[in-house]
Amino acid sequence: MNGKQSSNSYPLPELPQIPDRTFNITNYGAQGDGNSLCTSAIQAALDDCAAAGGGKVVIPSGIWRTGPLTLHSRINLSAERGALVLFAADPELYPLLPSHYEGTSGWRCQAPLDGEALSDVAITGEGIFDGSGDGWRPVKRFKMTEQQWKKLTSSGGVLDVENEIWWPCREAMEGEAYVQKLLENGETGMEAYLPVRPYLRPALLSLRKCCRILLEGPTFQNSPAWCLHPMGCEQVTVRSIQVRNPWYSQNGDGLDLESCTHALVEHCSFDVGDDAICLKSGKDEEGRRMGMPCRYITIRHCTVYHGHGGVVIGSEMSGGVHAVRVNDCLFIGTDIGLRFKSARGRGGIVEDIVMENITMSGILHEAVSFHMFYAGVEGSEGYDGQLFPVTEATPEFRDISLRNIICHGAATALLVNGLPEMPLAGLAVENFHAVSERGIILRHAEEVLLDRISLQTPAVPALQMHNSSGVTLTNSGDLVLTES
Repeated sequence: MNGKQSSNSYPLPELPQIPDRTFNITNYGAQGDGNSLCTSAIQAALDDCAAAGGGKVVIPSGIWRTGPLTLHSRINLSAERGALVLFAADPELYPLLPSHYEGTSGWRCQAPLDGEALSDVAITGEGIFDGSGDGWRPVKRFKMTEQQWKKLTSSGGVLDVENEIWWPCREAMEGEAYVQKLLENGETGMEAYLPVRPYLRPALLSLRKCCRILLEGPTFQNSPAWCLHPMGCEQVTVRSIQVRNPWYSQNGDGLDLESCTHALVEHCSFDVGDDAICLKSGKDEEGRRMGMPCRYITIRHCTVYHGHGGVVIGSEMSGGVHAVRVNDCLFIGTDIGLRFKSARGRGGIVEDIVMENITMSGILHEAVSFHMFYAGVEGSEGYDGQLFPVTEATPEFRDISLRNIICHGAATALLVNGLPEMPLAGLAVENFHAVSERGIILRHAEEVLLDRISLQTPAVPALQMHNSSGVTLTNSGDLVLTES
Protein backbone atom coordinates (compact mmCIF):
# COMPACT_ATOMS: atom_id res chain seq x y z
CA MET A 1 0.00 0.00 0.00
CA ASN A 2 1.31 3.44 -0.97
CA GLY A 3 4.59 1.89 -2.12
CA LYS A 4 5.97 1.34 1.41
CA GLN A 5 8.60 -1.37 1.17
CA SER A 6 11.32 -2.74 3.40
CA SER A 7 14.70 -1.06 2.83
CA ASN A 8 16.63 -4.20 3.73
CA SER A 9 19.31 -5.05 1.19
CA TYR A 10 19.77 -8.53 -0.20
CA PRO A 11 22.49 -11.07 0.53
CA LEU A 12 25.72 -10.01 -1.14
CA PRO A 13 26.54 -11.70 -4.44
CA GLU A 14 29.01 -14.55 -4.41
CA LEU A 15 32.52 -13.52 -5.42
CA PRO A 16 34.51 -15.38 -8.08
CA GLN A 17 36.93 -18.08 -6.99
CA ILE A 18 40.25 -17.57 -8.80
CA PRO A 19 43.24 -19.92 -8.39
CA ASP A 20 46.47 -18.46 -7.02
CA ARG A 21 48.71 -18.49 -10.08
CA THR A 22 49.96 -15.58 -12.20
CA PHE A 23 50.62 -15.02 -15.91
CA ASN A 24 52.29 -11.79 -17.08
CA ILE A 25 51.54 -10.63 -20.62
CA THR A 26 55.16 -9.50 -21.11
CA ASN A 27 56.18 -13.15 -21.02
CA TYR A 28 54.15 -13.61 -24.18
CA GLY A 29 55.82 -10.82 -26.11
CA ALA A 30 53.42 -7.96 -25.36
CA GLN A 31 55.06 -4.54 -25.65
CA GLY A 32 53.66 -1.57 -23.76
CA ASP A 33 55.00 1.06 -26.14
CA GLY A 34 51.61 2.34 -27.33
CA ASN A 35 52.39 1.37 -30.90
CA SER A 36 52.72 -2.41 -31.11
CA LEU A 37 49.47 -4.37 -31.44
CA CYS A 38 49.45 -6.79 -28.50
CA THR A 39 46.23 -8.70 -29.18
CA SER A 40 47.79 -12.11 -29.84
CA ALA A 41 50.15 -11.85 -26.85
CA ILE A 42 47.47 -10.84 -24.34
CA GLN A 43 45.05 -13.43 -25.71
CA ALA A 44 47.73 -16.12 -25.45
CA ALA A 45 48.23 -15.26 -21.78
CA LEU A 46 44.47 -15.50 -21.19
CA ASP A 47 44.25 -18.81 -23.08
CA ASP A 48 47.22 -20.37 -21.26
CA CYS A 49 45.87 -19.21 -17.91
CA ALA A 50 42.52 -20.86 -18.66
CA ALA A 51 44.22 -24.06 -19.86
CA ALA A 52 46.13 -24.23 -16.57
CA GLY A 53 42.89 -24.07 -14.60
CA GLY A 54 42.69 -20.33 -14.12
CA GLY A 55 44.53 -17.59 -12.28
CA LYS A 56 45.54 -13.93 -12.65
CA VAL A 57 46.67 -12.38 -15.93
CA VAL A 58 48.72 -9.28 -15.12
CA ILE A 59 48.96 -6.21 -17.35
CA PRO A 60 51.81 -4.05 -15.97
CA SER A 61 52.40 -0.33 -16.37
CA GLY A 62 52.58 0.80 -20.01
CA ILE A 63 50.37 1.56 -22.99
CA TRP A 64 49.07 -1.70 -24.40
CA ARG A 65 47.38 -1.35 -27.77
CA THR A 66 45.15 -4.27 -28.62
CA GLY A 67 42.12 -5.59 -30.44
CA PRO A 68 39.23 -7.38 -28.70
CA LEU A 69 40.00 -9.92 -25.98
CA THR A 70 38.02 -13.07 -25.23
CA LEU A 71 37.77 -13.78 -21.51
CA HIS A 72 37.60 -17.21 -19.88
CA SER A 73 36.27 -18.75 -16.68
CA ARG A 74 38.32 -18.65 -13.45
CA ILE A 75 40.45 -15.72 -14.63
CA ASN A 76 41.25 -12.36 -13.06
CA LEU A 77 42.45 -9.86 -15.67
CA SER A 78 44.37 -7.35 -13.57
CA ALA A 79 45.62 -4.03 -14.99
CA GLU A 80 48.16 -2.55 -12.61
CA ARG A 81 48.51 1.14 -11.74
CA GLY A 82 50.00 2.94 -14.73
CA ALA A 83 48.60 0.49 -17.26
CA LEU A 84 46.53 1.86 -20.13
CA VAL A 85 44.86 -0.85 -22.22
CA LEU A 86 44.00 0.96 -25.44
CA PHE A 87 41.62 -0.89 -27.74
CA ALA A 88 42.29 0.02 -31.37
CA ALA A 89 39.46 1.76 -33.25
CA ASP A 90 39.73 -0.48 -36.30
CA PRO A 91 36.42 -2.26 -37.05
CA GLU A 92 38.28 -4.88 -39.11
CA LEU A 93 39.77 -6.22 -35.87
CA TYR A 94 36.33 -6.87 -34.36
CA PRO A 95 34.42 -9.93 -35.63
CA LEU A 96 30.62 -9.80 -35.69
CA LEU A 97 28.96 -11.85 -32.96
CA PRO A 98 25.31 -12.52 -32.06
CA SER A 99 24.54 -10.13 -29.23
CA HIS A 100 21.95 -7.86 -27.64
CA TYR A 101 21.84 -4.06 -27.71
CA GLU A 102 19.11 -1.74 -26.49
CA GLY A 103 16.97 -4.75 -25.70
CA THR A 104 17.09 -6.32 -29.17
CA SER A 105 19.11 -9.26 -30.44
CA GLY A 106 21.28 -8.88 -33.52
CA TRP A 107 24.82 -8.81 -34.85
CA ARG A 108 27.33 -6.52 -33.12
CA CYS A 109 31.07 -6.14 -33.24
CA GLN A 110 32.79 -8.21 -30.58
CA ALA A 111 33.24 -6.21 -27.40
CA PRO A 112 36.83 -5.27 -26.54
CA LEU A 113 36.32 -7.21 -23.28
CA ASP A 114 34.05 -10.12 -24.19
CA GLY A 115 32.77 -13.30 -22.58
CA GLU A 116 29.80 -15.67 -22.71
CA ALA A 117 28.62 -18.53 -20.47
CA LEU A 118 31.56 -18.06 -18.10
CA SER A 119 31.89 -18.53 -14.36
CA ASP A 120 34.27 -16.82 -11.93
CA VAL A 121 35.46 -13.81 -13.91
CA ALA A 122 37.21 -10.75 -12.46
CA ILE A 123 38.68 -7.56 -13.86
CA THR A 124 40.69 -5.75 -11.20
CA GLY A 125 43.62 -3.42 -10.58
CA GLU A 126 44.13 0.32 -10.81
CA GLY A 127 44.72 0.55 -14.56
CA ILE A 128 42.59 2.00 -17.35
CA PHE A 129 40.66 0.25 -20.12
CA ASP A 130 40.00 2.68 -22.99
CA GLY A 131 37.64 1.73 -25.84
CA SER A 132 38.80 4.43 -28.30
CA GLY A 133 35.16 5.35 -28.78
CA ASP A 134 35.95 8.55 -30.68
CA GLY A 135 36.87 6.35 -33.65
CA TRP A 136 33.43 4.67 -33.60
CA ARG A 137 30.75 7.09 -32.42
CA PRO A 138 28.78 9.72 -34.33
CA VAL A 139 28.83 13.23 -32.87
CA LYS A 140 25.98 15.73 -32.98
CA ARG A 141 26.95 19.27 -33.86
CA PHE A 142 24.82 20.95 -31.17
CA LYS A 143 26.85 19.20 -28.48
CA MET A 144 30.09 20.92 -29.49
CA THR A 145 31.45 24.45 -29.70
CA GLU A 146 32.19 25.81 -33.17
CA GLN A 147 35.91 25.40 -32.59
CA GLN A 148 35.48 21.78 -31.46
CA TRP A 149 33.20 21.05 -34.42
CA LYS A 150 35.67 22.56 -36.88
CA LYS A 151 38.51 20.50 -35.44
CA LEU A 152 36.45 17.32 -35.55
CA THR A 153 35.22 17.72 -39.12
CA SER A 154 38.69 18.62 -40.39
CA SER A 155 40.09 15.38 -38.91
CA GLY A 156 38.31 13.23 -41.51
CA GLY A 157 35.07 11.28 -41.48
CA VAL A 158 31.83 12.33 -43.19
CA LEU A 159 28.82 14.55 -42.46
CA ASP A 160 25.15 13.72 -42.94
CA VAL A 161 23.12 15.66 -45.53
CA GLU A 162 22.09 18.28 -42.96
CA ASN A 163 25.71 18.77 -41.85
CA GLU A 164 24.55 18.22 -38.26
CA ILE A 165 26.02 14.79 -37.45
CA TRP A 166 29.62 13.72 -37.98
CA TRP A 167 30.41 10.06 -38.59
CA PRO A 168 33.86 8.43 -38.57
CA CYS A 169 33.19 6.82 -41.97
CA ARG A 170 30.50 6.46 -44.65
CA GLU A 171 29.76 2.82 -43.75
CA ALA A 172 28.88 3.89 -40.21
CA MET A 173 26.69 6.76 -41.42
CA GLU A 174 24.75 4.56 -43.84
CA GLY A 175 24.54 1.63 -41.45
CA GLU A 176 21.17 2.33 -39.86
CA ALA A 177 19.28 2.43 -43.16
CA TYR A 178 21.22 -0.59 -44.44
CA VAL A 179 20.46 -2.68 -41.34
CA GLN A 180 16.81 -1.66 -41.36
CA LYS A 181 16.49 -2.89 -44.96
CA LEU A 182 18.11 -6.20 -44.01
CA LEU A 183 15.65 -6.64 -41.15
CA GLU A 184 12.70 -5.83 -43.38
CA ASN A 185 13.90 -8.50 -45.81
CA GLY A 186 14.32 -11.04 -43.01
CA GLU A 187 18.07 -11.29 -43.57
CA THR A 188 19.78 -12.80 -40.52
CA GLY A 189 23.08 -14.11 -41.91
CA MET A 190 26.25 -12.56 -40.54
CA GLU A 191 27.82 -12.03 -43.97
CA ALA A 192 25.07 -9.60 -44.96
CA TYR A 193 26.00 -7.27 -42.09
CA LEU A 194 29.74 -7.12 -42.73
CA PRO A 195 29.57 -4.09 -45.10
CA VAL A 196 28.36 -1.89 -42.20
CA ARG A 197 30.52 -3.34 -39.45
CA PRO A 198 31.64 0.18 -38.37
CA TYR A 199 27.98 1.01 -37.58
CA LEU A 200 27.58 -2.00 -35.24
CA ARG A 201 29.44 -0.39 -32.35
CA PRO A 202 30.22 -2.69 -29.41
CA ALA A 203 30.02 -2.09 -25.69
CA LEU A 204 33.44 -1.80 -24.06
CA LEU A 205 32.62 -4.83 -21.90
CA SER A 206 30.01 -7.46 -22.76
CA LEU A 207 29.43 -10.43 -20.45
CA ARG A 208 26.52 -12.68 -21.36
CA LYS A 209 25.04 -15.47 -19.24
CA CYS A 210 27.96 -15.42 -16.82
CA CYS A 211 28.04 -16.23 -13.10
CA ARG A 212 30.15 -14.75 -10.29
CA ILE A 213 31.56 -11.58 -11.82
CA LEU A 214 33.77 -9.02 -10.09
CA LEU A 215 34.74 -5.62 -11.48
CA GLU A 216 36.86 -3.85 -8.87
CA GLY A 217 39.34 -1.01 -9.16
CA PRO A 218 39.92 -0.05 -12.81
CA THR A 219 38.74 2.89 -14.85
CA PHE A 220 36.63 2.00 -17.89
CA GLN A 221 36.36 4.84 -20.38
CA ASN A 222 35.65 6.10 -23.87
CA SER A 223 33.47 3.19 -24.99
CA PRO A 224 32.23 2.85 -28.59
CA ALA A 225 28.64 2.44 -27.29
CA TRP A 226 27.52 1.40 -23.80
CA CYS A 227 30.46 1.02 -21.46
CA LEU A 228 29.70 -1.99 -19.23
CA HIS A 229 26.97 -4.46 -20.21
CA PRO A 230 26.41 -7.63 -18.16
CA MET A 231 23.41 -9.36 -19.75
CA GLY A 232 21.62 -12.38 -18.25
CA CYS A 233 24.30 -12.68 -15.55
CA GLU A 234 24.07 -13.83 -11.93
CA GLN A 235 26.09 -12.89 -8.84
CA VAL A 236 27.58 -9.63 -10.12
CA THR A 237 29.75 -7.34 -7.97
CA VAL A 238 30.83 -3.93 -9.29
CA ARG A 239 32.94 -2.12 -6.72
CA SER A 240 35.22 0.94 -6.60
CA ILE A 241 35.45 1.50 -10.35
CA GLN A 242 35.38 4.71 -12.38
CA VAL A 243 33.38 4.93 -15.59
CA ARG A 244 34.10 7.85 -17.92
CA ASN A 245 32.66 8.71 -21.32
CA PRO A 246 32.65 12.13 -23.00
CA TRP A 247 29.45 14.00 -22.17
CA TYR A 248 28.63 14.17 -25.89
CA SER A 249 29.13 10.45 -26.49
CA GLN A 250 26.22 8.90 -28.38
CA ASN A 251 24.75 5.93 -26.43
CA GLY A 252 27.48 6.52 -23.87
CA ASP A 253 25.80 4.70 -20.95
CA GLY A 254 27.90 3.82 -17.93
CA LEU A 255 26.67 0.49 -16.52
CA ASP A 256 23.71 -1.42 -17.98
CA LEU A 257 22.64 -4.37 -15.85
CA GLU A 258 20.29 -6.20 -18.19
CA SER A 259 18.26 -9.17 -16.94
CA CYS A 260 20.76 -9.75 -14.12
CA THR A 261 20.03 -11.45 -10.79
CA HIS A 262 21.77 -10.65 -7.49
CA ALA A 263 24.00 -7.67 -8.26
CA LEU A 264 25.81 -5.18 -6.03
CA VAL A 265 27.12 -1.83 -7.28
CA GLU A 266 28.97 0.19 -4.64
CA HIS A 267 31.55 2.95 -4.18
CA CYS A 268 31.70 3.72 -7.92
CA SER A 269 31.81 7.01 -9.82
CA PHE A 270 30.30 7.77 -13.22
CA ASP A 271 30.77 10.68 -15.62
CA VAL A 272 29.16 9.66 -18.90
CA GLY A 273 27.28 10.70 -22.03
CA ASP A 274 23.99 8.91 -21.38
CA ASP A 275 22.33 7.16 -18.43
CA ALA A 276 24.83 6.26 -15.72
CA ILE A 277 23.56 3.20 -13.79
CA CYS A 278 20.76 1.47 -15.72
CA LEU A 279 18.55 -1.53 -15.02
CA LYS A 280 17.02 -3.18 -18.08
CA SER A 281 15.35 -6.45 -19.12
CA GLY A 282 14.71 -6.55 -22.85
CA LYS A 283 12.48 -4.63 -25.20
CA ASP A 284 8.86 -5.12 -26.32
CA GLU A 285 7.72 -8.54 -27.59
CA GLU A 286 11.19 -10.06 -27.66
CA GLY A 287 11.86 -8.98 -24.08
CA ARG A 288 8.51 -10.33 -22.87
CA ARG A 289 9.11 -13.61 -24.67
CA MET A 290 12.53 -14.04 -23.06
CA GLY A 291 10.99 -13.26 -19.67
CA MET A 292 14.31 -12.52 -17.93
CA PRO A 293 13.76 -9.90 -15.20
CA CYS A 294 16.41 -7.76 -13.57
CA ARG A 295 16.07 -8.46 -9.83
CA TYR A 296 17.69 -8.39 -6.40
CA ILE A 297 19.85 -5.37 -7.20
CA THR A 298 21.62 -3.22 -4.58
CA ILE A 299 23.21 0.12 -5.55
CA ARG A 300 24.90 2.15 -2.81
CA HIS A 301 27.50 4.82 -2.15
CA CYS A 302 27.88 5.83 -5.80
CA THR A 303 28.53 9.27 -7.29
CA VAL A 304 27.29 10.38 -10.70
CA TYR A 305 28.50 13.56 -12.38
CA HIS A 306 27.28 14.13 -15.93
CA GLY A 307 24.71 11.66 -17.23
CA HIS A 308 21.19 11.66 -18.64
CA GLY A 309 20.10 9.89 -15.46
CA GLY A 310 21.78 8.98 -12.17
CA VAL A 311 20.04 5.68 -11.44
CA VAL A 312 17.65 4.62 -14.19
CA ILE A 313 15.09 1.86 -14.71
CA GLY A 314 14.10 1.36 -18.36
CA SER A 315 13.16 2.13 -20.90
CA GLU A 316 13.82 -1.46 -22.01
CA MET A 317 12.13 -3.24 -19.08
CA SER A 318 9.82 -5.71 -20.82
CA GLY A 319 11.02 -8.68 -18.78
CA GLY A 320 10.36 -6.80 -15.55
CA VAL A 321 12.50 -5.17 -12.86
CA HIS A 322 11.92 -6.36 -9.29
CA ALA A 323 13.42 -5.94 -5.84
CA VAL A 324 15.82 -3.01 -6.19
CA ARG A 325 17.48 -1.13 -3.32
CA VAL A 326 19.37 2.14 -3.92
CA ASN A 327 20.85 4.16 -1.06
CA ASP A 328 23.41 6.82 -0.18
CA CYS A 329 24.13 8.09 -3.70
CA LEU A 330 25.13 11.56 -4.92
CA PHE A 331 24.20 13.08 -8.31
CA ILE A 332 25.87 16.32 -9.42
CA GLY A 333 24.74 17.95 -12.67
CA THR A 334 22.90 15.00 -14.21
CA ASP A 335 20.05 15.69 -16.64
CA ILE A 336 17.68 13.71 -14.38
CA GLY A 337 18.33 12.22 -10.96
CA LEU A 338 16.19 9.14 -10.30
CA ARG A 339 14.72 8.15 -13.64
CA PHE A 340 11.97 5.65 -14.45
CA LYS A 341 11.00 5.39 -18.12
CA SER A 342 8.98 3.19 -20.43
CA ALA A 343 6.51 3.37 -23.31
CA ARG A 344 3.42 1.67 -24.62
CA GLY A 345 4.43 -1.59 -26.25
CA ARG A 346 7.02 -2.51 -23.63
CA GLY A 347 4.86 -4.49 -21.21
CA GLY A 348 6.62 -5.78 -18.10
CA ILE A 349 6.26 -4.90 -14.41
CA VAL A 350 8.55 -2.70 -12.32
CA GLU A 351 7.87 -3.24 -8.60
CA ASP A 352 9.33 -3.41 -5.10
CA ILE A 353 11.76 -0.52 -5.51
CA VAL A 354 13.25 1.41 -2.56
CA MET A 355 15.55 4.39 -3.10
CA GLU A 356 16.68 6.39 -0.06
CA ASN A 357 19.30 8.82 1.21
CA ILE A 358 19.84 10.40 -2.20
CA THR A 359 21.50 13.82 -2.58
CA MET A 360 21.35 15.84 -5.80
CA SER A 361 22.59 19.22 -7.01
CA GLY A 362 22.25 21.13 -10.28
CA ILE A 363 19.81 18.75 -11.99
CA LEU A 364 18.95 19.98 -15.48
CA HIS A 365 15.43 18.51 -15.78
CA GLU A 366 13.63 16.46 -13.10
CA ALA A 367 15.08 15.38 -9.77
CA VAL A 368 12.72 12.39 -9.90
CA SER A 369 10.95 11.34 -13.08
CA PHE A 370 8.38 8.67 -13.94
CA HIS A 371 7.79 8.91 -17.68
CA MET A 372 5.71 6.34 -19.55
CA PHE A 373 5.91 8.17 -22.89
CA TYR A 374 9.65 7.88 -23.42
CA ALA A 375 10.71 8.71 -26.97
CA GLY A 376 14.50 8.75 -26.70
CA VAL A 377 14.94 12.37 -25.59
CA GLU A 378 16.74 13.61 -22.50
CA GLY A 379 13.81 15.10 -20.56
CA SER A 380 10.45 13.71 -19.49
CA GLU A 381 8.00 15.99 -21.25
CA GLY A 382 5.33 14.84 -23.64
CA TYR A 383 2.25 12.84 -22.72
CA ASP A 384 -1.31 12.26 -23.91
CA GLY A 385 -4.65 11.60 -22.32
CA GLN A 386 -5.79 8.90 -24.72
CA LEU A 387 -7.08 5.74 -23.10
CA PHE A 388 -5.67 2.58 -24.70
CA PRO A 389 -6.74 -1.01 -23.98
CA VAL A 390 -4.65 -2.77 -21.32
CA THR A 391 -2.75 -5.70 -22.87
CA GLU A 392 0.45 -7.62 -22.21
CA ALA A 393 2.21 -4.73 -23.96
CA THR A 394 1.13 -2.24 -21.27
CA PRO A 395 3.99 -1.43 -18.86
CA GLU A 396 3.16 -1.35 -15.14
CA PHE A 397 5.04 0.50 -12.39
CA ARG A 398 3.94 -0.11 -8.79
CA ASP A 399 5.02 -0.26 -5.14
CA ILE A 400 7.90 2.21 -5.19
CA SER A 401 9.30 4.05 -2.14
CA LEU A 402 11.53 7.13 -2.24
CA ARG A 403 12.86 8.34 1.11
CA ASN A 404 15.18 11.00 2.47
CA ILE A 405 15.90 12.84 -0.76
CA ILE A 406 17.51 16.27 -1.03
CA CYS A 407 17.80 18.18 -4.30
CA HIS A 408 19.28 21.67 -4.58
CA GLY A 409 18.48 22.94 -8.04
CA ALA A 410 16.26 21.26 -10.64
CA ALA A 411 13.72 22.28 -13.27
CA THR A 412 11.11 20.04 -11.60
CA ALA A 413 11.21 18.30 -8.23
CA LEU A 414 9.00 15.30 -9.08
CA LEU A 415 7.20 14.52 -12.32
CA VAL A 416 4.86 11.58 -12.86
CA ASN A 417 3.60 10.97 -16.40
CA GLY A 418 1.62 7.76 -15.96
CA LEU A 419 -0.47 6.06 -18.61
CA PRO A 420 -4.21 6.81 -18.48
CA GLU A 421 -4.95 3.09 -18.83
CA MET A 422 -2.26 2.05 -16.30
CA PRO A 423 -1.56 4.79 -13.74
CA LEU A 424 1.55 4.64 -11.60
CA ALA A 425 0.30 2.86 -8.45
CA GLY A 426 1.58 2.68 -4.90
CA LEU A 427 4.19 5.45 -4.77
CA ALA A 428 5.48 6.67 -1.39
CA VAL A 429 7.65 9.79 -1.26
CA GLU A 430 8.83 10.58 2.26
CA ASN A 431 11.10 13.32 3.59
CA PHE A 432 11.74 14.96 0.21
CA HIS A 433 13.33 18.44 0.19
CA ALA A 434 13.84 20.23 -3.12
CA VAL A 435 14.75 23.65 -4.49
CA SER A 436 13.38 23.74 -8.03
CA GLU A 437 11.68 25.87 -10.66
CA ARG A 438 8.57 23.67 -10.52
CA GLY A 439 7.35 21.51 -7.69
CA ILE A 440 5.46 18.22 -7.99
CA ILE A 441 3.31 17.27 -10.97
CA LEU A 442 1.24 14.08 -10.88
CA ARG A 443 -0.45 12.87 -14.04
CA HIS A 444 -2.31 9.55 -13.94
CA ALA A 445 -1.16 8.26 -10.56
CA GLU A 446 -3.06 6.48 -7.80
CA GLU A 447 -2.44 5.54 -4.17
CA VAL A 448 0.34 8.09 -3.66
CA LEU A 449 1.71 9.05 -0.24
CA LEU A 450 3.49 12.40 0.06
CA ASP A 451 4.89 12.75 3.57
CA ARG A 452 7.20 15.48 4.89
CA ILE A 453 7.58 17.28 1.58
CA SER A 454 9.41 20.63 1.55
CA LEU A 455 9.55 22.55 -1.73
CA GLN A 456 11.14 25.88 -2.50
CA THR A 457 9.74 26.87 -5.87
CA PRO A 458 8.27 29.97 -7.55
CA ALA A 459 5.61 27.78 -9.18
CA VAL A 460 2.06 28.17 -7.87
CA PRO A 461 0.65 25.80 -6.89
CA ALA A 462 3.70 23.80 -5.91
CA LEU A 463 1.75 20.55 -6.11
CA GLN A 464 -0.44 19.80 -9.12
CA MET A 465 -2.53 16.74 -9.90
CA HIS A 466 -4.11 15.67 -13.16
CA ASN A 467 -6.41 12.63 -13.23
CA SER A 468 -4.85 11.19 -10.07
CA SER A 469 -6.59 9.54 -7.15
CA GLY A 470 -5.88 8.30 -3.65
CA VAL A 471 -3.23 10.95 -3.02
CA THR A 472 -2.43 11.46 0.67
CA LEU A 473 -0.49 14.53 1.79
CA THR A 474 0.84 14.60 5.37
CA ASN A 475 3.26 16.72 7.43
CA SER A 476 4.08 18.94 4.47
CA GLY A 477 3.64 22.53 5.63
CA ASP A 478 1.98 24.87 3.14
CA LEU A 479 1.53 22.34 0.34
CA VAL A 480 -2.06 21.74 -0.70
CA LEU A 481 -3.65 19.24 -3.07
CA THR A 482 -4.94 20.81 -6.28
CA GLU A 483 -6.62 19.01 -9.14
CA SER A 484 -6.67 20.51 -12.63
